[in-house]
Amino acid sequence: MAAPKKVGIGTVAFSNPPVILATATIVGAKEGEGPLANTFEKVVEDPYYGEESWEKAERRMLQEVLEKALAKANIKPQDVDYLLAGDLLNQIISANFVARALAIPYIGLYGACATIYEGLALGAMLIDGGFAQYVLIGSSSHYSTAERQYRFPTEQGSQRPLTAQWTVTGAGAILLAGSGAGPRVTHATIGRVIDLGSTDPYNMGAAMAPAAANTIVSHLSDTQRRVEDYDLILTGDLGTYGTALLHKLMAEYGHDITRNHNDCGLLIFDREKQDVHAGGSGCACAAVVTCGYLMQQFQQGKLKRVLGIGTGALLSPLTAQQGESIPAVGHAVVLQA
Repeated sequence: MAAPKKVGIGTVAFSNPPVILATATIVGAKEGEGPLANTFEKVVEDPYYGEESWEKAERRMLQEVLEKALAKANIKPQDVDYLLAGDLLNQIISANFVARALAIPYIGLYGACATIYEGLALGAMLIDGGFAQYVLIGSSSHYSTAERQYRFPTEQGSQRPLTAQWTVTGAGAILLAGSGAGPRVTHATIGRVIDLGSTDPYNMGAAMAPAAANTIVSHLSDTQRRVEDYDLILTGDLGTYGTALLHKLMAEYGHDITRNHNDCGLLIFDREKQDVHAGGSGCACAAVVTCGYLMQQFQQGKLKRVLGIGTGALLSPLTAQQGESIPAVGHAVVLQA
């Protein structure tokens, strides 16, 4: 009988850790002006990207990074076992249309801003379980499409509170494989949906921080590891206020993560020079920082083991308008050189 892969309550330890064979990134103009500019492969200055609408621009970005990741590894779409992808738009429509174009067996994902890490976790399970050799993973978002769907038309010029975050325009793609060279996915911790009653859609960091804390604590308990066992603990997009809350919650759990924690929403923009208020957010936030900056750090030998937690606020315009609280989830994977 094979050794159990389930560790503790919510963590999987992979017997044959899948490899990140290739990644690809594309971002918008504002992201290209930020401190991580040199980690992104392509910066698009036109928010329409030559298309008729912002939604079609986002779709084009997602398809382009998925095709780019395949090209880097010299893998054809017909050789890929599964495509796992998602976005923020109604019924993950960007990913659905891209899946139509690529014609790869498709599993659509909606984890909000946690989608890229949800895809990493599930893709690693498919490969380690012997169900796939190659899994292509992607997620995207666009500032203007998200504003139109979740908040107000950009033309309205509505005031944003200081707790608000700026939806990242861009897309990221990861090609996972059963073998090859690259960082390996050694563990995945699937998070629970946590809701402590936050109702402010302009402060998603406050809604997501408890979910991030719960997943980190669960991971450490399941694996019997310490915070110090990781060079970096990277959360998806908690931003300024969510990060402060996460540090406070982790201290209450008895863990100090202030020395080796960072957040994709804090890394991607210069909050002093760019008008993004509390930082970045959106499906593309964790995707482009992970596929760009994080992979570059691995390649340069600056990181050996990282715990990455994608965080997602699971709200919709309908639930926000009805005054519902905001459920959130965090999914974690361990990336190791």
